[in-house]
Amino acid sequence: MTVYSDLYRYRELFANLFRRDFQAKYKGSLLGVAWSLLNPLVLLGVYLLVFGVIFPSKTPHYPLYVLSGLACWTFFATSLQSSARSLIDSAELVKKVRFPRQLVSLSMVGTQAVTFAVLIVVLVVLSLLLVPDARPYVVLSIPLAVLFAAEVLGIALVVACLNVLFRDVEHVIAAALLPWFFVTPILWSSSTLGDRAARHATLLTVLHWVNPVAPPIFAVRDAIWSGHAPRWTDVLYLVVAAFVALALGALVFRSVDDRIAVEL
Repeated sequence: MTVYSDLYRYRELFANLFRRDFQAKYKGSLLGVAWSLLNPLVLLGVYLLVFGVIFPSKTPHYPLYVLSGLACWTFFATSLQSSARSLIDSAELVKKVRFPRQLVSLSMVGTQAVTFAVLIVVLVVLSLLLVPDARPYVVLSIPLAVLFAAEVLGIALVVACLNVLFRDVEHVIAAALLPWFFVTPILWSSSTLGDRAARHATLLTVLHWVNPVAPPIFAVRDAIWSGHAPRWTDVLYLVVAAFVALALGALVFRSVDDRIAVEL
């Protein structure tokens, strides 16, 4: 796919776009890029306090359960929101210079991936310290997180392209993310639902497999938190979803590439 091979061919340009977006994210702050490390650590501390002390759950290592799901969700949501406006916000550059325009959106995802990577590393360390049973499997969370990043990359490129043609897309995404968060198994699990899980088994199955974020979260979280290997069905779903998302992103971008400058 030349859409993604341009990441290597134009790696210097991509690096410059990445630095621009990354520095703009923390422009004017005293700590600068250190916020990319501080934000996840503060978030980690808050959730450990809230779900480990104030509202303890019967789910073993519940703070780790929540944080591993939240790390994936936050990366997904922020990537979609930032990439939706990426081409529009870079309209002057896109209209004046001919270059692989997909790099603008991909650099936005790369910026969000820094925080995601920091969170995954922190969660792996916590898992090694707190969940001895997960130690044989925790290393699997890294390639699974990479596959999830690939899925997000493809979806984000689709969103960026469609938002150039239909400006309502960014508003639809913003409105959909809140209910989407609550139907994604981040704060809840089958054990927290108790008897209701059996009564609504069909609904939970639909929420699991129709939601493109749910199986990846289960796969990454199982490696970090559960003490057993991720289910092969979730891993297979993640692999297929990553390839489908990348292919769809490339297809949509190639179909609208010639129209981007005109629409902007």
